[in-house]
Amino acid sequence: MNDLYSRHRQVLPDWLALYYDEPIEITHGEGRHVWDSAGHKYLDFFGGILTTMTAHALPEVTKAVGEQAGRIIHSSTLYLNRPMVELAERIAQLSGIPDARVFFTTSGTEANDTALLLATAHRRSNTVLAMRNSYHGRSFSTVGITGNRSWSPTSLSPLQTLYVHGGVRGRGPFAGLDDRAFIDACVADLRDILGHTRPPAALIAEPIQGVGGFTSPPDGLYAAFREVLDEHGILWIADEVQTGWGRTGEHFWGWQAHAQSGPPDIVTFAKGIGNGTSIGGVIARAEIMNCLDANSISTFGGTQITMAAGLANLTYLIEHDLQGNARRVGGLLIERLRAVTAQLPGVREVRGRGLMIGIELVKPGTDEADPQAAAAILEAAREGGLLIGKGGGHDTSALRIAPPLSLTVAEAEEGAAILEQALRSAY
Repeated sequence: MNDLYSRHRQVLPDWLALYYDEPIEITHGEGRHVWDSAGHKYLDFFGGILTTMTAHALPEVTKAVGEQAGRIIHSSTLYLNRPMVELAERIAQLSGIPDARVFFTTSGTEANDTALLLATAHRRSNTVLAMRNSYHGRSFSTVGITGNRSWSPTSLSPLQTLYVHGGVRGRGPFAGLDDRAFIDACVADLRDILGHTRPPAALIAEPIQGVGGFTSPPDGLYAAFREVLDEHGILWIADEVQTGWGRTGEHFWGWQAHAQSGPPDIVTFAKGIGNGTSIGGVIARAEIMNCLDANSISTFGGTQITMAAGLANLTYLIEHDLQGNARRVGGLLIERLRAVTAQLPGVREVRGRGLMIGIELVKPGTDEADPQAAAAILEAAREGGLLIGKGGGHDTSALRIAPPLSLTVAEAEEGAAILEQALRSAY
């Protein structure tokens, strides 16, 4: 493994992040478990950054991929593509967006990039509203709207970005307010910003902020925002790259917790739909999707092999009610973790929905983020046989827990027990 790490360092960028003091090579997986090159078995509570949505080596997906690979792997969007049309039909029907059109990409970054292109072209404006503590990708345009300094390597941008309050409930100037007053204050902030700028193209927002540490506003915030946005013709883009496909348990899409004023104008998706294959995409009303006045293609977006994987994965998800499983098992897991951490002085909050759970860490006796503890707990969990993630903004440090949605109750209990020991080793 040390040899592979050396080779990695020689040919890949220094800024390409790796977990663990001694990085591991994951060689294979099955169900909710993976194995490294040394033969160690791990319970996977991070799923390749929320990407292995159903299970590792899911037979239905591997069979579909193998059969499709035996016919044709790729032809591009210049030709009719049956698996792409079939998956687009299913996603359009599930989206909640009227007269929906679907465009496939290869990643969430590219999906958000496309959504920004559509919104700015449709509105003839390069001003974008984004949320503080947000993350939307690593391309030039998506870095430019990301509101998280740790993931923003440049201040240069093709867009003018204005940041709005509301993505983080428990910190910031409005944290002490009750939910109704919090929403009112954030809406007032939005109205104030709009009074100082030319009309923006869109607001882009993650219903639950992923890289930011699984933070979220009270239900209804984006519905209240939508009322203000509609007064100005501003579009609402819901970044569902991490929250989509039932991960939150209560809803199929994260935006549905904010649905009182209708669906978003644009939804972006990726990660879980491909179960590890490279699928991203954009859903938008036809008038928005069709606003571009030049030709375009997607060489690898919608390629047959990934569409076959997506179709099989989505079918399995729905037929086995994995959204319901995320609600049930996720509810048990979050309550178990709250009980485990209740007496630990370094745990500020356990938050989340379904199988998207964050544990915010602070230095004991303070309200100051503790990234060193997060790193130590990550290491201790790995040593105990559990893989988790981490995240947070400029003043937060959080552990991120997002297993495949087929997680069993026994596996949830096993993971919670390992995590309890890891937490106790730090506090």
